[in-house]
Amino acid sequence: MTAQASPRTIRIEAMRYNPETDKEPSWKSYDVPFRDDMSVLQGLQYIKDHLDGSLTFRWSCRMAICGSCGVMINGVPSLGCHTFLRDLGPGKVRVEPLTHFPIQRDLAIDQTDFLRKLESVKPWIINQTPKKPSDGANRQTPLQIDDYYQFSECINCLLCYAACPQYGLNPEFTGPAALTLLHRYNADSRDEGTAERMAVINGENGVWGCTLVSYCSEVCPKGVDPARAINQNKINSTNDY
Repeated sequence: MTAQASPRTIRIEAMRYNPETDKEPSWKSYDVPFRDDMSVLQGLQYIKDHLDGSLTFRWSCRMAICGSCGVMINGVPSLGCHTFLRDLGPGKVRVEPLTHFPIQRDLAIDQTDFLRKLESVKPWIINQTPKKPSDGANRQTPLQIDDYYQFSECINCLLCYAACPQYGLNPEFTGPAALTLLHRYNADSRDEGTAERMAVINGENGVWGCTLVSYCSEVCPKGVDPARAINQNKINSTNDY
């Protein structure tokens, strides 16, 4: 049996900031042993388990499903569990919280603003006449599902907000993920709530606040394409006018 190769070492430079005690963020470097199958998230977990238990960051599923581990990795909005250390060496890896959001501590951001905007687009199926179980299944054709399925893949990781220059300039902009989920329900044949969402689409901070840089779609780990959803709703907004 061939002996397993010794792990290489990579330097992870993490932003550290506790708003209760620190005047401004600082950087701290850690040398982390890694193998080819090790993600940035696993590198952060190694730091917390073996080098510095005070490092704060979010994670849950480790499979690019929950969206919890979004951070800036070498300046790019990325999922920590979906980015591998083997692709980032041999130089240091700089990890910091997602841009455009307040920092709660270290790499963890305050998501309150996004959650408020998400609620404002009513991301659920609205029926003017509520259906009863006795009404049976609300069936859809494959083509009807195709109209919205891509946009339902959003995992609320907020990478698109960190990539969005308009959100950085205007924090009141509703933003890519919320507008995408708005479109997901408007495009659903079972939904009857389009009229209730038009105020968000047409508003000053709705779809017309987007300048179509499209970096949001480039960084999306699920291929949702928020820029396409927003562009389609510019057409819907024009028709509504």
